[in-house]
Amino acid sequence: MDNDALTIGSEEIYPGETKEIDLFVSKLYDFTEISMPVKVIRGKVDGPRLFVCAAIHGDEVNGVEIIKRLLKHKSLRKIKGTLVAVPVVNVIGFNGLSRYLPDRRDMNRCFPGSSEGPLASRLANLFVTEILDKCTHGIDLHTGTQHRINLPQVRACLSDKETNRLSHEFDVPVILDAALIEGSLRKVASEKNVPLIVFEGGEVLRYNEVAIRTGISGILSVMDALGMIDYKIPKIRKVESFVAKGRHWVRAPQSGMLLIKKKLGSVIKKSDLLGVISDPLGNDKIKVRAKAKGVVIGHTQLPLVNRGDALFHIATFERTQGVGKSIEQFDDQFDYEER
Repeated sequence: MDNDALTIGSEEIYPGETKEIDLFVSKLYDFTEISMPVKVIRGKVDGPRLFVCAAIHGDEVNGVEIIKRLLKHKSLRKIKGTLVAVPVVNVIGFNGLSRYLPDRRDMNRCFPGSSEGPLASRLANLFVTEILDKCTHGIDLHTGTQHRINLPQVRACLSDKETNRLSHEFDVPVILDAALIEGSLRKVASEKNVPLIVFEGGEVLRYNEVAIRTGISGILSVMDALGMIDYKIPKIRKVESFVAKGRHWVRAPQSGMLLIKKKLGSVIKKSDLLGVISDPLGNDKIKVRAKAKGVVIGHTQLPLVNRGDALFHIATFERTQGVGKSIEQFDDQFDYEER
């Protein structure tokens, strides 16, 4: 067993300890201190060190709720290894209901950051040095961007064997083999050989219960696969995951008011009707049709669209029918009222 202390900030966490830590970020104009909240749960038995983070984009609140509920799950009582939970990474954007930092920088394009750079870069550097560098695995929680909603899905670099394995353990129907983007947390994690998967689900500034429950179950499934906890999903509830071979956006052919005809998770064929755009009097109706068969994994939430706006995010698969059955099973598992 590793009896050495895990040091985060000025705090030392020994096996069997749980600590809440405030990592100092900055001061506001009135000198109010802003800190990044961290909770560390360290088991008595050594094992993987997994970080789970949310709100790198400050308006993505679903992940915060996922972590809140995760931390109260009974499976963590007998944890092996260490869970490092960071529910709000971009604390300044979070308090301003904004995706960005005050200087309009996207934090997820600023990794690994610098201790002497702009605020976003310093915040990214703090996360890398205090969290990423001290963990063996990571899960980063996101939602769709402003006015867009995403089907619960995993995005990861599947060329890495361990990342691929954990992506399939997350228990979602759709996995995107996503290229590494310069400045992203995924890119830096890959360079440091830390397997990292991104979970996407729901939309900004709104709780989405299906996405929240999916995220909690997925994280617990990954922790089980890592040997950190005992969390077994019954076989009848296990969802088969499919890796998309491609994805594309269907864009608005003209400006107007959009009426959506296909919901998230819909299996579509080429030329299927996705939506109808018309003017405020109901004239000049233009049908928006699918370019190819696939699955709707995201769409705009705004009925008012300009020509060229991204309307429907479509993932394509070799076995579209199989994906459809998996999504139906997924819907039966998660899409129900709170009891």
